[in-house]
Amino acid sequence: MKPTLAHAFWELRLTLRNGEQLLLTLIIPLALLIGICATGVLSSSDGLSRVEQAYPMVCMVSLIATCFTSLAIGTGFERRSGALTFLATTPLGRQGLVLGKVIATVMLAAISIVLVTVTAVILGWRPSIAALWALPILLIAGIAFATWALVIASVFRAEAVLAIANALFLVLVVVGGASARSSSNSAGVLVELVPSAALADALRSSLGVGSAPCWPTLAILAVWAIVGYALARSRFRWQ
Repeated sequence: MKPTLAHAFWELRLTLRNGEQLLLTLIIPLALLIGICATGVLSSSDGLSRVEQAYPMVCMVSLIATCFTSLAIGTGFERRSGALTFLATTPLGRQGLVLGKVIATVMLAAISIVLVTVTAVILGWRPSIAALWALPILLIAGIAFATWALVIASVFRAEAVLAIANALFLVLVVVGGASARSSSNSAGVLVELVPSAALADALRSSLGVGSAPCWPTLAILAVWAIVGYALARSRFRWQ
């Protein structure tokens, strides 16, 4: 486990030194939260304030950008450059590499979420006891998105990963945003199975409305995480 943790902290330090990664994972979510609260572009049908409506959605966007898009693109180009081939010669192994990248990505996502949360509090958001549900929700969703990012990065060429990751980012955010602005009963069954929709519904309940999330949304995220980790562990390719 020590090599895995060492690799995770090494990955985190590299990411924090990358200006483009910081822009995507830290600066854009903060700007998005401030912009939505300042302009009031979102409307709520259940009496939520601007920040109560925007904060859960921005958390979703931040998590997807960090744990999925950024990780998939970075890993895809590491694979093309041969960096992963070098890591294959170390005692880390496939499982250690997958775990290390997932842990580093979850830590980076935690930093981003903390910054967004502090900003939301400054803008007027006040947590309830139900907000504690966000911790396991974000952890499970982070693992799910990170493992699937590794699957995509190991299957396609780097240029294709770049296009696929960005396209899926837009699709996931649009689906999650549409789901977060509607009640779970009116959303279609297929939409509810999309991980971003389940994440948006769960975060809206815990961080916006102030109630416990529905168990089906947690189960959907858990299934995506389990299947993603199994595929990443068994199918990940160094070259």
